Amino acid sequence: MVSVKGRIAIVTDDPGWHGKQLKLAFAELGYSSDYVSLTACRFEIQPGRTPLVIPGFEDALPDGVFVRGVPGGSLEEVVLYLDFLHALKRMKIPVYNNGHAVERSVDKGMTSFLLQNAGLPTPLTWVLRDRDIALSIIENELKLGHFVISKPLFGSQGAGIRRLEKKTDLMWLTSSQGVYYFQRFVHCAGEGFSDIRVFVVNDRAVAAMRRCGKSWLNNVARGASCERIELDSDMANLAIKATATLEMDYAGVDIIKDQNGYYTVIEVNSIPAWKGLESVCDFSVAKVLAEDLVKRYMQP
Repeated sequence: MVSVKGRIAIVTDDPGWHGKQLKLAFAELGYSSDYVSLTACRFEIQPGRTPLVIPGFEDALPDGVFVRGVPGGSLEEVVLYLDFLHALKRMKIPVYNNGHAVERSVDKGMTSFLLQNAGLPTPLTWVLRDRDIALSIIENELKLGHFVISKPLFGSQGAGIRRLEKKTDLMWLTSSQGVYYFQRFVHCAGEGFSDIRVFVVNDRAVAAMRRCGKSWLNNVARGASCERIELDSDMANLAIKATATLEMDYAGVDIIKDQNGYYTVIEVNSIPAWKGLESVCDFSVAKVLAEDLVKRYMQP
């Protein structure tokens, strides 16, 4: 019987293709893994007991945790889910990406602030509560000839994103629980609509693809096509710096090359999908991620 080196919790509510690829990758390295939903975890604070209860790991906490998904919910629920990840790190269990990295990236406002504060190029961005001021800013942008992208503060895969192109579009401006987040639209270089996803692992840009959208929204989940592109040094260095700024083990960095030929970071994703990327690459992304977690954090 083959001995198992350790057990890994894959945090997700929807394992799907990505979860299966991770299980296979960890198995090749000699580790068993099980899916865990943060919604099923709990704290039990009492003397002489491990304070965190994880279904399937009641007898012993996992040797490592791979975060593949954090559920949405109320502020209290999301804080609790992140508390579980913070607690695991406090108990010296490697969490990949850890709770702080997830916090920085799921909050688009903080992501934009951290990128700009680090001197990295990112679109003009506004985050505020006052609707009248928000409308005034957007009206001014439209008068200057700029489109505006309105996004939920928390969200992924293009859900809830709108492009405001004329004054009558302002009726579509919505807030995220009273908070407005919007950016000046960046027109990409060349024909059509496209952006670049750079996948960074352990301070190394491992691959990049161009996503060509059917419209201005370039998400693969919304039907964008993918093509592999070669990484140039400027693109790779920008993606690596953005990932380091948000202190992530790995990330999917979304970059646009604007009409003046300059790169701009649009988003940094701490729980990126990679099915589209792998469809145009010649290696297993899950294997690269599993090896990085194990080699850097779980081997003596």
